[in-house]
Amino acid sequence: MAPIRVMIVDDHPVFREGLVRVMEGAGDINVILEVADGEEALVKARELRPDVILMDVNLPSINGIQATREIKAILPRVQVIVLTAYHDDEQLLQAERAGAAAYFPKYVTPAELVAAVRRVSEGEQLLGENLGARGLAGLSQSDAADVLGADDEKFVPLSAREMEILQFVARGFSNKEIATELSISRQTVKNHMTAILRKLTVEDRTQAALYALRRGWIRLQDTGDGPCPARSGSSAMQG
Repeated sequence: MAPIRVMIVDDHPVFREGLVRVMEGAGDINVILEVADGEEALVKARELRPDVILMDVNLPSINGIQATREIKAILPRVQVIVLTAYHDDEQLLQAERAGAAAYFPKYVTPAELVAAVRRVSEGEQLLGENLGARGLAGLSQSDAADVLGADDEKFVPLSAREMEILQFVARGFSNKEIATELSISRQTVKNHMTAILRKLTVEDRTQAALYALRRGWIRLQDTGDGPCPARSGSSAMQG
């Protein structure tokens, strides 16, 4: 039987090295590539079509939830296991909406992770087990329905453009500056911000940026150099 072909996506070399040792030590798993960036993960997934991807959430360029969503849209047979240092039920719901087959905090044991790789490579979906009966019972009725596939938009992952806009917001860009950077209208930026606030159920752009930063969805260094926060001042937070 052919070995399970695994791609590892994580920007921490030490953690990647540990994952490689665990996977290769299983005997029936072959790590075909290590990737440190969300954008590169999309490119390499299309090129190599691994059986399973081990996907970190907090990544440069685009986060692991968004990368998972885009990979599953074009490669539905590729199974993704999301790994995260920030573990909560809401993020698990985001992973489920993105199409992940399993979700684990990074303190998962090697034996559990290897078993998960084997199972998802056979087409099993483990997200229900990941959440567990206790976690499901602790969610609200609407949130629990979301895990089971109800058509509730509250936890739909942000689009690639919305993530991009939040990255600029987190660095102090105003709506006008974001519009200039992305070559779109200021009204389009406002429309995206309205959608972001609704999806994250927060009241303003500052809360939205903090929400995404704390969960590792965006990183301050991803967008490069931009306007000085002191120059943008409070107007940047108002748009």
